[in-house]
Amino acid sequence: MPLPGGLWWLLCCRRGFTLLHRDYGDGELSGDGDEDEDEETFELRTPSPAGGGRGPLDVTLTQPVRSGPVSDRLQSWEETRSLIPEKGPPEEDPDVVVKGWLYREPRGGGARPWLPTRRAWFVLTRDSLDQFSSSGKGARRLGSLVLTSLCSVTGPERRPKETGLWSVTVSGRKHSVRLCSPRQAEAERWGVALREVIASKAPLETPTQLLLRDIQESCGDPEAVALIYRRNPILRHTSGTLYAPLLPLPYGVSAPGPGYAPLREEAVRLFLALQALEGARRPGPLMQGVLQTCRDLPALRDELFLQLAKQTSGPAGPPGPPATHDPAALRYWQLLTCMSCTFRPGGAVRGHLLGHLERTEQALPDTELAEYARFIRRALGRTRGRELVPSLAEISALSRRQELLCTVHCPGAGACPVAIDSHTTAGEVARELVGRLGLARSRNAFALYEQRGAQERALAGGTLVADVLTRFENLAAEEAGLDDSPDSGWRLCLRLHGPLHPEGLSPDSHELPFLFEQEPGGGTPQKLCLGLGAKAMSLSRPGETEPIHSVSYGHVAACQLMGPHTLALRVGESQLLLQSPQVEEIMQLVNAYLPNPSSERPSSSPSPPCQDLPDTSPPSQHPGLDEPQGQSGCLGQLQD
Repeated sequence: MPLPGGLWWLLCCRRGFTLLHRDYGDGELSGDGDEDEDEETFELRTPSPAGGGRGPLDVTLTQPVRSGPVSDRLQSWEETRSLIPEKGPPEEDPDVVVKGWLYREPRGGGARPWLPTRRAWFVLTRDSLDQFSSSGKGARRLGSLVLTSLCSVTGPERRPKETGLWSVTVSGRKHSVRLCSPRQAEAERWGVALREVIASKAPLETPTQLLLRDIQESCGDPEAVALIYRRNPILRHTSGTLYAPLLPLPYGVSAPGPGYAPLREEAVRLFLALQALEGARRPGPLMQGVLQTCRDLPALRDELFLQLAKQTSGPAGPPGPPATHDPAALRYWQLLTCMSCTFRPGGAVRGHLLGHLERTEQALPDTELAEYARFIRRALGRTRGRELVPSLAEISALSRRQELLCTVHCPGAGACPVAIDSHTTAGEVARELVGRLGLARSRNAFALYEQRGAQERALAGGTLVADVLTRFENLAAEEAGLDDSPDSGWRLCLRLHGPLHPEGLSPDSHELPFLFEQEPGGGTPQKLCLGLGAKAMSLSRPGETEPIHSVSYGHVAACQLMGPHTLALRVGESQLLLQSPQVEEIMQLVNAYLPNPSSERPSSSPSPPCQDLPDTSPPSQHPGLDEPQGQSGCLGQLQD
């Protein structure tokens, strides 16, 4: 006799028993006399002696049966009706948690609040929520909702003003029941009681979880593992539809944010998105959308890891190549690579995934699939969680198992390319550049900054550079269509960080250009003396004869007034702001020297400007304009 239509079933032989998992259809708690029930049951049946002698690892899973003559199918309420005793509400049952008169919205009442509510007698026990026509002993049962660990409760919340009722919603697999009361305290009492009953239930396991446990127990026997895969299509690559999640997800829990459906529906949508990857002309945006869904809905991360393990297992079971030799079939592996560099799978899922990767490497050595498996396994050992999902550039690099190049701007050295991966931190990039510039022995501290025009912010040493690049990509997308200004782009810069220590620097040091910069939080504007000579200008501390920095006029790009007492000097990629009552005289002298031809004017070579600084004599410490070769004076403030 065929199984009832619309039912999930699993024939699983584990340790001498046949396990029949029947996921019943929509059992509705209705107010019009339908005796329906929403239930999942597990029945243990001893296998028939003539059943063919299946072994303890003989496991079979099929997809739902969606067709068949109507006469051969039972309505779901007829199946569940036999499980509900035909009797009135229990009068002195010790399992009763709470009971009372409540209003229940009819089907569709949430979308149509003008429909009248119906009053019924509700009884909450340790196993179910039952509805009766009255509180008497011979009352007719109107419906029952079996409570499991996957049920959820929301509320209480105030219904529309037309009713003035407070409602509590109980969600099952197929539908939600909204209980209403005119008193908030009563609604809260029912909500608390329902949550306590659901929390006391033992966690349900899906058929997939049972199979994962069998695979883990048989990991030392490759033939047994292969047998489990061959006899259970749910574990293998498929071009068909996935009708339910592989992991137990709560019923009716609304996902945060607009545009998201409940978790179980989103899990099915994810699988459809995976299958769409095979034919996508531009897979990058689709992969990024899937990753963003998992970032917004953390409960779906393990679900997606399992779906990808399923789709990378091959149609004949693992280890095996994709269904076709089309490169599009590798996109499951590419998305699994991006997932492994973004999220950490849970314990049981992680163990299954690592076993799947190891089996792939052993069975398909020296293949591209083995290279992906090794890359993913290494990434899983380093991933600690991401603030943002990978950028499109990072997704493209990960799909080729390559590093990502980013550009960091360094004063005096220009743009420096740095190779990073999904796990590289800002502190690691800063240390690499400090060593590359020969500043490893400097007393000053350096840090990576994100900068846009006059805006800048120091990055913590543990910040993932890949997250910063994703943020830059998102900001650029938000500003698409706007008129870009010269300073509209965000970039990474290496800057001095913390107290400055300019003592003992040689004139040709790469560190000198950094002294033109003053970080937020790293210090305050300094009072220094500016000396102007015929070929160069220098900075020194008040009372000291030796300059802490000198620069030739050939490296000064611009000099202009920014206010009554503020002068801006553009030196290379840095801007120096000088505050002094003599800014007009200083500007006149600097502009007078700038047009003079000088052998020190920088060329197009990338060498730092301070390498060609002349050896100038210390300027005079007495302010004035009586010296024909230049001027020196103390500035009130010096800042970047």
